[in-house]
Amino acid sequence: MRSKKYMNPYLAGFLLGLILLATIYITGRGLGASGAMKSVVIESVNTVAPQHAGNTQFYKEYAAEHPNGPLRSWLVFEVLGVIIGAFLSGVMSDRIGWKLEKGPKATNAMRIVGAITGGALFGLGSQLGRGCTSGSALSGMAVMSFGGIITMMSIFGMAYMLAFFFRRLWLK
Repeated sequence: MRSKKYMNPYLAGFLLGLILLATIYITGRGLGASGAMKSVVIESVNTVAPQHAGNTQFYKEYAAEHPNGPLRSWLVFEVLGVIIGAFLSGVMSDRIGWKLEKGPKATNAMRIVGAITGGALFGLGSQLGRGCTSGSALSGMAVMSFGGIITMMSIFGMAYMLAFFFRRLWLK
């Protein structure tokens, strides 16, 4: 079995910065993933309940901003590229497998419920905050946005505060 090598984190951060810079230069906007999810949800509502979508102001405004359809947004292709790239990276480094990572004191159910709850809360927060970590924090800080700096400080600050309460699940 090959050793599971990871990219140097400093090099990875530098490359991410270059990608972010290129994205801002080419598109005039930074990176972000929550917009892609919003596009998928809107397309789903348009498909399942077109009358509701046609009568709701939110959907009408979004449709006006995306005349070619929500799934043609470049954010959808960005997220698909991230998924495909992550899969290829896992294959190349022999890290593909079905494994539920959890601490020794956490049960499988606790880990799954925690992941789903955390994901749902993060998704809700990304909509309330008008962007996800990538869009608000990373891209915001890249252009020295005060909101981006506050977002990044809030994300890491809250993570450090909550880590104190959940560390017992991950430590032996």
